[in-house]
Amino acid sequence: MVGMEHAWLLPTLPFGAFVVLLLLGPYLPRRGDWLAIGAVAASFVLFAFMLADLLGALDEGHFEGVSSGIDWLRFGTFHVTLGFLFDQLAAVMLAVVTFVGTLIFIYSTGYMKGDPRYGWFFAAMSLFVASMVTLVLADNLLLLYAAWEGVGFCSYLLIGFWHERRSAAEAAKKAFITTRIGDVGFLIGIVLLWREAGTFNIREIFEFAEAGGYSREYLTLAVLLLFAGAVGKSAQFPLHVWLPDAMEGPTPVSALIHAATMVVAGVYMVARTMPLFDLADPIALNVVTSLALVTILMSATMGLVATDIKRVVAYSTLNSLGLMMVALGSRDVTAAMFYLFVHGFFKALLFMAAGNVIHGTDRQEVTQLGGLAAKMPQTAAAFGVGALSMAALIPFSGFWAKDAILHGVSTHQNALVTALVAFSAFLSAVYMGRLYILTFTGRPRDHHAYEHAHEAPPNMLLPVLVLAAISVVAGFWTFDAVGEALGFPGSIGKFVFFEEPEELKFPSAIAVASIVSVVVGLAVAGWAWWGEARPARVLGERFRPIYQLLWHKYYVDEAYQWVIDRIVLALGRVIAWFDRVVVNDTGVDGTAGLAFFTGFELKFLQTGRLPNYALAIAAGALIAAAVLLAVRV
Repeated sequence: MVGMEHAWLLPTLPFGAFVVLLLLGPYLPRRGDWLAIGAVAASFVLFAFMLADLLGALDEGHFEGVSSGIDWLRFGTFHVTLGFLFDQLAAVMLAVVTFVGTLIFIYSTGYMKGDPRYGWFFAAMSLFVASMVTLVLADNLLLLYAAWEGVGFCSYLLIGFWHERRSAAEAAKKAFITTRIGDVGFLIGIVLLWREAGTFNIREIFEFAEAGGYSREYLTLAVLLLFAGAVGKSAQFPLHVWLPDAMEGPTPVSALIHAATMVVAGVYMVARTMPLFDLADPIALNVVTSLALVTILMSATMGLVATDIKRVVAYSTLNSLGLMMVALGSRDVTAAMFYLFVHGFFKALLFMAAGNVIHGTDRQEVTQLGGLAAKMPQTAAAFGVGALSMAALIPFSGFWAKDAILHGVSTHQNALVTALVAFSAFLSAVYMGRLYILTFTGRPRDHHAYEHAHEAPPNMLLPVLVLAAISVVAGFWTFDAVGEALGFPGSIGKFVFFEEPEELKFPSAIAVASIVSVVVGLAVAGWAWWGEARPARVLGERFRPIYQLLWHKYYVDEAYQWVIDRIVLALGRVIAWFDRVVVNDTGVDGTAGLAFFTGFELKFLQTGRLPNYALAIAAGALIAAAVLLAVRV
């Protein structure tokens, strides 16, 4: 029977599918899409067996996970294992990656139908899932980093899948380069941890840190560098700029990146290394919280003016990632992972439902949509579930997860942080309500698109409906009775936690305030954008500078471009001049020229006549004698 010690099978199956599709894809029926779907579905089935084994181990008492693997590198006392760790934290993440990944693969058979690179799409998606599963299971930082870079490489391939479009090619490069900036810090942080501990094994590093092996300042620097990697991958300010542009990739890619893989990798990494953040100076977690708050507020306000349906959902992802990071900054691993868990379902739902709209209308600007509930009733209902989950309206899953974060923040942070997080809930309700109203209600703005609109085919609609159902009920894992009925020790707080099992609490004051803020936010959205949206237009004109600020995304992209044009390229020109004139022309060509000149001049000393050489020898002897006599005198 498959158990936790067989965790290595989970990434092996999709990686094997990638290799087969890469080599034989064009010759397989349906370009091998069935192989890719079967591999990720089989990973989910195997995960279910491993989860059952894990729950059995929890029933027997204290459990800290099962490690398995083989030696990867060994030089004397130094060794690195190709090791996998399966525990509660990994289980929550793998549930999202494998299950949501399976639904996205099935959905892709409809969305990508007829694409000339259909087979390559499934090959790249399989490698993406394999990389993410490896990242989740890695028991050492070196393997985690290798998988981390694998996820980044796959995102480059998939965001730029339609690379013949310049916007897609540019978005892929932007994502790759921006995340690399954070990854440099991540790698340096890993090296710093290894340099003192002498190991890459995550648990051994924890033990070394708890024994006082790192000075507090050294550990603080190391974890901040680790967090730099998370800032890039999980799109936190100021490295958030790649994520909205990543919408240039196919919609299934957006769903996989935003719901189950790349963007939550940073959140997972910080949760996994939380013992190190806890031992470091409090400034480390304060940095996590501060950047997350900026990300939350910027994304929520930018979502109010964006008009691309996928970009609005992308801004909601930025908002959600910020919420998870705020929870981690508050040392609340349970709340962060709970939100990550339910977010995987309703965010994939939102992207895939948006994909149905794009597939059915060939439009994705909300200014060209409207009234689609009549033409696409099932997609409209499913999108509404996802929007209300994102807005955190009771009883949808987002409500329970966001309230868990609010409670954790109110317990560990000051009143200002709590108020800003609560305000972000109001803004989320406003822009999600706006998105739904402009897309599915009112009169059609583009009659040609409306006339040709149609509901998605079953292979695209069924995964969306499954995710809608789960998005309604997934949040109930917050209750012990539900967790126990499913075979867990209780609520998610008794399955995933930082120090001790905990019971999630929902103080009535926080719950009521949260519900009121969401209802008011939805009401504001209805008032501003229902019908002709006249109040929204009036407000936009009256506060034109603010509207332009939000439309230009706080001019962060322009600031980066200015730095690149005025500083980076200018410095590059100086370095290029130094390389050309000093290194090449002087150092390389100059040395060659000197040798040529010396050889050219010396050739005139050679005549080939013996009397000349004899005269030179005699003259040299006389000169040497004269010099010797002069020295003696």
